[in-house]
Amino acid sequence: MIADGNYPRNMKYFMMVLCVLLISYFLPKQPRFRYEFEKGKEWNNKDLVSAYTFGILKTNPEMATDKKKAIQNVPPIYIYDETIGQTEIDAFQTEFDIKWNSSGLPESSKLKVKQRSTELLKNIYAKGIIGIIPKHSDNLSGFILTLVKQNVSQKVNSDDLYTAQSALFYIKESIKNKTLAEQKLVSTLIEDHIQPNVNFDERLTKTIQESTVNSISTTRGMVQKGEVIVTRGSVVDEETYQKLLSFKEIYESQARATGNTNFVFFGQILLVTFIISLLMIFLFMFRKDIFANTRQLILLLIIITFMLLALTWAIKLNLSSLYYIPFCIVPIIIRILFDTRLALYLHLLVVLIAGFFVPNSFEFVFYQITAGMVAIYSIRNLLKREQLLISAVFILISYFISFTGISLLREGYLADIEWSNFIPFLFSVLLTLLAYPLIYGFEKIFGITSDIALIELTNTNSRLLRELAFKAPGTFQHSLQVANLAEAAIFKIGGNSLLVRAGALYHDIGKIENPQYFIENQTTEFNPHDKVSYEKSAQIIIQHVFKGIEICRKSQIPESIIDFIRTHHGDTRVDYFYQSHLKNSPDEFVDENTFRYPGPIPFSKEQGVLMLADSVEAASRSLKIPDANNIDDLVERIINYKLDQQQLNNCDLTLKDLETIKLIFKSMLKSIYHVRIDYIQT
Repeated sequence: MIADGNYPRNMKYFMMVLCVLLISYFLPKQPRFRYEFEKGKEWNNKDLVSAYTFGILKTNPEMATDKKKAIQNVPPIYIYDETIGQTEIDAFQTEFDIKWNSSGLPESSKLKVKQRSTELLKNIYAKGIIGIIPKHSDNLSGFILTLVKQNVSQKVNSDDLYTAQSALFYIKESIKNKTLAEQKLVSTLIEDHIQPNVNFDERLTKTIQESTVNSISTTRGMVQKGEVIVTRGSVVDEETYQKLLSFKEIYESQARATGNTNFVFFGQILLVTFIISLLMIFLFMFRKDIFANTRQLILLLIIITFMLLALTWAIKLNLSSLYYIPFCIVPIIIRILFDTRLALYLHLLVVLIAGFFVPNSFEFVFYQITAGMVAIYSIRNLLKREQLLISAVFILISYFISFTGISLLREGYLADIEWSNFIPFLFSVLLTLLAYPLIYGFEKIFGITSDIALIELTNTNSRLLRELAFKAPGTFQHSLQVANLAEAAIFKIGGNSLLVRAGALYHDIGKIENPQYFIENQTTEFNPHDKVSYEKSAQIIIQHVFKGIEICRKSQIPESIIDFIRTHHGDTRVDYFYQSHLKNSPDEFVDENTFRYPGPIPFSKEQGVLMLADSVEAASRSLKIPDANNIDDLVERIINYKLDQQQLNNCDLTLKDLETIKLIFKSMLKSIYHVRIDYIQT
């Protein structure tokens, strides 16, 4: 874990400058085309005159059609292999001698039949026996192929070559006037030695197809220098849209070649510095706790930097679509680790910076901002793991609605939408699920406590809470009641209910040491305080705060929970032992600090509510008659006492909040003690 975040101010500013320089250094360095345009929209800028002569780029469907035609125009390539024919003829002749001698046919006709049969085989192999690939033929007619024979290629029709079946048929037709025994012997032997010697070369065919596709022109038609591309007020139709895209590409390529990258870099530094400054101002005005905590500030800057570096990486790799990048991972992580407002604000800043370097920046910003808002809304509180999956589904729906709407605006017809362009959004949503392990890593490295961590901490089966329940069962029950009171109160007045519940469950964890010294754990009339001095008793009671801090730090409990242990008694006195000491030793000098908790007093709304709930719940156990009046008086007295002792000065509880807290405490305590209302009979 990174150490406590209250570093010197210089460190904070150093990280800001480093973030700006890293982002600006790695972002693409070329001037941007100044105009944004969409198909079907009106051109509201001045007349655009071409400063170059350039070709008009073909559309993606046009390129796809041209590529398909080019591939279709490349005949499959078949290689004529001379060695196969010679090998099979030699093998035929050897077998012929063996079979003829054992067949009983006359020896006198053997040589003539052998020569005639060999000649037939030579003629067949000379013409060629093709090994048909089914995808090259519709089985109804022949197809054109390129035949490579002795390093010479020529286009032939597959019907001009033999197949294994047609070759055998030719043999049978040639010897049909011979004796049956001769026909059977020759046809059987030849059938065993008919092998295709004209075979498809897939590698060479693909190489030539790729070469042909690569040679296809990417343009159609020309725009001359000085020609008007689009006039003000005209609608950007399909043809004009392609001209604008082509002009934008030639403009940016020329700018890369001749532009001064130093000025571009300076412009990037200005913009990124402005955006980061806006973030710092926002934190200073609305989240002073994060602004003052350098490690949390470092985390925010790291997230911004890495997302923009991922964008730069995708641009330099010429990724087919920048929508593969999971920009929605930013608002999800920030929402879970911090809050909704910061998540939305940071997401807006990241998307605004990215918008300068992506094509169709308006569409990009629209996609990402709407999806980011949906991501934040869908993870209001991450209480269950499946909520992340549900959020991913909502993000996907958001992308789909935006994609369909923008595509209809651009194309005009549902049938013209290229649905394959939606695939990058699917991958982006899947990558968004990486937020879960990243959140865990950020928690451990930067010491931040998310709602997920709080849910784990409030599990009463955790090791520490089980140990508390076993060693100090009374304290455990007290902690549960305090958690219920504090959670109900903070939920009503507004605050982190999970945080206050976790703080309540662990606030007295130090009582695991010496549990018998605390009244709620005493099961007999014996009181160990009777055998020690009042000062010693007070110190034993006070020590449960220090012990609790020590135990929690050994168990790696987050500091945000340890703060509840430190503050739940503030700097109040252990009054029972202090007053008892004054009463029994009136002449003895008393150091009041011996009987006072070390503090600090609560410095958050949640800590203030816990202090009040702890005091009220503990005091309610001493009520001999827990009726409505006594409970009301008790709650009023304790909360007013905390106010008089200035224990709530540093937490932002208002008087209205305190009145709400009183009502909730009174109502819940009456329910706990089963207080019934006496109905007056008339």
